[in-house]
Amino acid sequence: MARIWVDADACPNVIKEILFRAAERARLPVTLVANQWIRTPPSRYIQSIQVGAGIDVADSEIVRRVGPLDLVVTADIPLAALVLEKGALALNPRGELYTADTIAQRLSMRNFMDELRGAGVNTGGPPTLHARDRQAFANQLDRWIARRSGTS
Repeated sequence: MARIWVDADACPNVIKEILFRAAERARLPVTLVANQWIRTPPSRYIQSIQVGAGIDVADSEIVRRVGPLDLVVTADIPLAALVLEKGALALNPRGELYTADTIAQRLSMRNFMDELRGAGVNTGGPPTLHARDRQAFANQLDRWIARRSGTS
C-alpha cells in the first residue's frame, strides 16, 4: 500500500493539516518523521516517528523506509533526489512535484545558494507560504491520491 512520508521538522503546520485531512478521507497512511516530537491527531492512519538528533537523521530514516509507490513531502532538495532514486515521488509543500527532469536543476541552484551563503551573502529565507501555495499542494496531493486509487 502506498504511504505518505513527511519530512516534518520544517513542514508548515497548514500543510500537515491538509495531509491529516487527506489521510482520513482517503484512508491512507501518513507518517511524520522528525528530530522532535510532533503532535498528531488521534487517527489510525496518522503516526509520528521521532528520530535522534543530528543532521539528516530524519532524511536518512525516510530514505530507508520509502517504497516505490510512496510520496514524500519535503522542501529538502537532496532528500527529494534520494527519494526519486528509490522510485518514489517527492512533493514540495508549495505544490511543486519534483521530477527526474527538474531535480538536477534544483540541486544546482541549492548548491549555488549554499556557496553564496558560505561567502557571507545574505540570500534571505524562503518566501511566505501563500494560499495559492497551499492550494497547489492540495491539488498535487489530490492527483497523487486519485492515481493511487485508480480514479484518474
